[in-house]
Amino acid sequence: MVSFRASSATTVGDLYALIRHKRDLTRTEIGKLTGMSRTAVTARVTQLTTRGLVVEHEQAPSTGGRPAALLSFNAAAGVVLAVAVGGSRTRLGVCNLAGDVLAAADVDQEPGLAPGDLMPDVVARLGRLLAESGHRGDQVFGVGLSLPGTVDQSRGSSVDTPVLSGWDGAPLIPYFRELTDAPVVLGNDANVIALAEWRAGAGRGFDDMLAIKVSTGLGAGIIAGGALQRGANRAAGEFGHNKTSAAAELACRCGDVGCLETVAGGWALTRLLRDAGRPVQNLRDIVRFAHTGDALARRLIRDSGRHVGEVLAGAVNLLNPAALVIGGDVAGAYDIFVAGLRETLYGNATTLATRVLEIVPADFGDRGGVIGSAMMVLDHVLDPQAVDALVAAA
Repeated sequence: MVSFRASSATTVGDLYALIRHKRDLTRTEIGKLTGMSRTAVTARVTQLTTRGLVVEHEQAPSTGGRPAALLSFNAAAGVVLAVAVGGSRTRLGVCNLAGDVLAAADVDQEPGLAPGDLMPDVVARLGRLLAESGHRGDQVFGVGLSLPGTVDQSRGSSVDTPVLSGWDGAPLIPYFRELTDAPVVLGNDANVIALAEWRAGAGRGFDDMLAIKVSTGLGAGIIAGGALQRGANRAAGEFGHNKTSAAAELACRCGDVGCLETVAGGWALTRLLRDAGRPVQNLRDIVRFAHTGDALARRLIRDSGRHVGEVLAGAVNLLNPAALVIGGDVAGAYDIFVAGLRETLYGNATTLATRVLEIVPADFGDRGGVIGSAMMVLDHVLDPQAVDALVAAA
């Protein structure tokens, strides 16, 4: 989230955060908001304009006197790279400093690929996307990398992700070093979707919301009290491994039995439909079959919604969100999935907890991972302290 400290000790980074938040300000307005003298404002603005982070331009002419110059956030000052790794597809993006996607691509992958098999292809395609967007590696401010399951930023790896077998503990940051030396920030896939939808999508305006991702696996991003909740081990939202009676004795990829994913996750639905003779590789294929009228595909998606709704009812009672945002690959069959989810969610959650609850499709659909990954890394590399360090090093 954009933040700034308004005081006489306002740093260059603080001032940048203020301009980034307000978008357009005059020097006089900055002085009033921060309490800084005009000389101090000018000195800090000069540092930002020299680095290209802020641009100065005149306002439209007025009827009296010379208009004051406007200082504006320069979204074109650089780019960030966004990578959203999934179980069957990895989505890539090159984004400006406002998080707008300038170029995008997908990497379809076979389930079970090791990091050494996937990441070199990801980095090579990112390099081509960067060139297509008209930028160079030295213009990259950072890389946002989202993964299913829990991540460890200090180790630069996933910690517990059954969706990506063989990835836990494998260092991922070094793969990007042939492309850029910029910081690489890791995050959970459902968390970055929640960030995107809360900031600029279907969850905008809700300080208490759940964003669920239904793709190969299941996960939820939790916004409570206007903040993203990650949990003590950064494992909040992993509801796909809650136990449910519908999955009794069924073996899960995590090594346990009875997990929700075994009856509601995309990998489980794919297996069931494949066993029935359908040529499907992932949940996206199932969604396509459902739209052709395939009765089994439609039933499996609706049943997935029922199972998810039953488990999420407890989360709705506990957290009392105002919105439940549905994202991931299942977004392509939103109406079918939500028809099942509503049945069990409202049947198991309390009337009080659901009184104001809105269930809505994710605005960004299956693109939320890329957009949220960009937002995540922008929060890091454009933080006031990071900007102070950047300007000092120039």
